Amino acid sequence: MSSSSAAASVPGATPADALRRNRIISSKLYFDVPGSKAPVVYSTAYDIAFLGIEKMHPFDSSKWGRICRFLTKEGHLEKTRVVEPLEASKEDLLVVHTEAYLNSLRSSFRVAAIVEVPPLTLMPNWLVQQRLLYPFRKQVGGSILSAKLALERGWAINVGGGFHHCSAEEGGGFCAYADISLSIQFAFVRLDISRVMIIDLDAHQGNGHEKDFANDGRVYILDMYNAGIYPFDHAAKRYIDQKVELVSGTETDDYLDQLDKALKVAQTRFQPQLIIYNAGTDILDGDPLGNLKISPEGVVIRDEKVFRFAKDQNIPLVMMTSGGYMKSSARVIADSITNLSQKNLVQLGSQPD
Repeated sequence: MSSSSAAASVPGATPADALRRNRIISSKLYFDVPGSKAPVVYSTAYDIAFLGIEKMHPFDSSKWGRICRFLTKEGHLEKTRVVEPLEASKEDLLVVHTEAYLNSLRSSFRVAAIVEVPPLTLMPNWLVQQRLLYPFRKQVGGSILSAKLALERGWAINVGGGFHHCSAEEGGGFCAYADISLSIQFAFVRLDISRVMIIDLDAHQGNGHEKDFANDGRVYILDMYNAGIYPFDHAAKRYIDQKVELVSGTETDDYLDQLDKALKVAQTRFQPQLIIYNAGTDILDGDPLGNLKISPEGVVIRDEKVFRFAKDQNIPLVMMTSGGYMKSSARVIADSITNLSQKNLVQLGSQPD
């Protein structure tokens, strides 16, 4: 079936729906990944190095590469088994984003505001595109591909992505592209699914995807976040199906207890065909933006609980690493992925034919 006839075959599709569907069907971001690869998605292009300016934001912009280096150096994951994604093109991004929003990123001033690094305003936009937005677009490609891999393998990890403050028309909070929304829209069309659960455990409210799926009953959002920090998006809160609002200073045992209760409720309310797990590590004690007091061991246990929740119900899961503003985040994420492997919740080693 041609892409145009496929788009036209959806009952009740508007011209905008048909255009979106055509863009998704003609995208190159989904490609066949051989069984010799693990469903772990990363590119060296994820990492941001920008004349030292990246150090002006608390985010560790080399976090993603450090996670992979820990895993490969310690023998948990062979470099050759990591999947390299493609960069999301403008046509891919238009699946969710407006033309006006994408055009706004041609302003270095606008990008500087989104990523909260004022000196970027003074940089030529071609340099901002190359050094900052290109790495983000590669991570978007990784998030989109990871959903396909999860449906095929049962799980996938994008060692990046999780830009949960960005919506179709607005970026912010170091998030320039709405990779979660894009990943889900691609999955609806290409993977033939119609029920997705977002489990957002970053310390901040995931207001971007909440706005994008405001009245979409196909997406169930469980968001557990510190209500006393950015973004204070009260309009977006209305679209959270299940919100767990934490207070600053919440400690590990209380946090894990609230997570257990939330997962039990979610299990009774919605039966998804795919889980998007936004696994921010800005919940760590000492994180300058999260203001929570979760231990490194607590993060490892948290991730294990979410993966077990998915595996017990046989639901494919995509993990994205999202926020985390301390150098120690990379070590904690690598330890968590190692623990998932040891508990047989993910398989990093070569699979027998």
